[in-house]
Amino acid sequence: MYGDRDRMRTQFLDAWQKARNEEPLSDMEQVLVGIIRDHPEYHALLNDREKALTAEFPPESGATNPFLHMSMHMGLREQAATDRPAGIRDLHHRLCARYGELDAEHRMMECLGQALWESQRSGQPPDEAQYLECLKRLEGIIGA
Repeated sequence: MYGDRDRMRTQFLDAWQKARNEEPLSDMEQVLVGIIRDHPEYHALLNDREKALTAEFPPESGATNPFLHMSMHMGLREQAATDRPAGIRDLHHRLCARYGELDAEHRMMECLGQALWESQRSGQPPDEAQYLECLKRLEGIIGA
């Protein structure tokens, strides 16, 4: 369990360190660094590798897990890039045009989180139609 968590955290930390050292970045690292730059509230944590690798963010603490948050940005961007589920690319584009990329994705995270929670609770794959419907409500395409 922690191996996956540490591997994901290490990807963010390594990309951030390379950017701070002005080293060349892979395409994926450029995306990660862009997300990190959009979240200056996480910079102090990311600048302390040991703390970042060991920090816990239990739900009852009320603290946002920065790695989960930034990973959700990555997930949304990957969904938009691959148009999976079908139609999300256009929704992402329109929501970004309306709210700006960061705010749009923060709004979209509510729908993504709900879809993932429902999937985990039911033991079924995420309901793509319900997920897209939630996203469309953000844009006002369908009634709330």
